Amino acid sequence: SAVPQLIGSASDSCLFALSCYGKAMAEAIADTRRLFTKPQNLNDAYGPPSNFLEIDVSNPETIGVGRNRFTTYEIRLKTNLPIFKLKESRVRRRYSDFEWLRGELERESKVVVPPLPGKALIRQLPFRGDDGIFDDSFIEERRQGLEQFLNKVAGHPLAQNERCLHMFLQEESMDKNYTPSKVRQA
Repeated sequence: SAVPQLIGSASDSCLFALSCYGKAMAEAIADTRRLFTKPQNLNDAYGPPSNFLEIDVSNPETIGVGRNRFTTYEIRLKTNLPIFKLKESRVRRRYSDFEWLRGELERESKVVVPPLPGKALIRQLPFRGDDGIFDDSFIEERRQGLEQFLNKVAGHPLAQNERCLHMFLQEESMDKNYTPSKVRQA
């Protein structure tokens, strides 16, 4: 009966495997050498950043009386991203507008939308010793939460394509009956 003959011994095949492994490791180490790039000049170091998106939520204003009282926040956007029509914009929005935006993004985009700062239902109870949802410390806490929310959402490449985000950030009045769509780069 013919039994296939192995060429060499088990130790020979181990040595062969080690030499192949060693060669692969040497090539991998050679590929991780420091890449030499051109030196940075002053224009590169202190010039405008390649892509930026800055969103500030500030200047809260409480408007109205009694049950018709609410707080609005100024939203300032500065960017050089080509997807945005305006490179600088300033609009005022109230908390319910943020809720609308979050709902639209959840419904229309493929993005996991972060939560908004809470509704503060306990602060809305009557006979409190403070101003409830109109207390300065609460308004500041909410402002910070809204700013974090907007920066997370607007920084996401998929959310940047949504018409609702552009309308929220850049149009003075929002048409909440708009037709959802994707924004094309300018």
